[in-house]
Amino acid sequence: MSHEDTGNRISVDVAMKNLVEGNRRFVTGNLSAKDLGQDKREDLLKNGQHPFAVVVTCSDSRVPPELLFDQALGDLFVIRVAGNVLDAVPLGSVEYAVDHLHTPLVVILGHENCGAVHATVEGGDPPGSIGAITTLIQPSVDKVRAMGLDGHELCEKAADENIRATLKDLENSPVIKNLLDKGQLALVGAKYFIGSGEVVFFE
Repeated sequence: MSHEDTGNRISVDVAMKNLVEGNRRFVTGNLSAKDLGQDKREDLLKNGQHPFAVVVTCSDSRVPPELLFDQALGDLFVIRVAGNVLDAVPLGSVEYAVDHLHTPLVVILGHENCGAVHATVEGGDPPGSIGAITTLIQPSVDKVRAMGLDGHELCEKAADENIRATLKDLENSPVIKNLLDKGQLALVGAKYFIGSGEVVFFE
């Protein structure tokens, strides 16, 4: 999964190392010092942003990427939507980051005990626009349910399948595919375990 550095873009391997080591610090409580001062903010304003990873994750308040990866201002380009699903608008945000900011790594980060997945499993007629979310998750639930699973196991396996489905949605983007074909981008799925604080990356 190694890619060469290009300009301000760091390699995929370094980006992954940053996330893995940052999560290890989060789990152990040995957090790094971060510059949140005015000089840092003004530098980001003047020189722009160069995030090393895009993280598409759930809006769940227990899953803040900058904290669980122990990263600072300007490090992560984060897209949050309930159920970590993609339609045109969040997909456009990912495309912007990888195409214009040259971010080399996209992480689809799901999590255990996901309310959006639970709501999809429970079914029914959700109010307002919530159905727009569950509709995107439904194929993953149906696929796992067809394996004969139910209850908690169904929800957790459906969450895993939903991460994989979102990765496939990314691969269908011409912008993403072009960068993948050029070796300038990598995609990876991951799951956050709220109780332990650990992020487990998919193979």
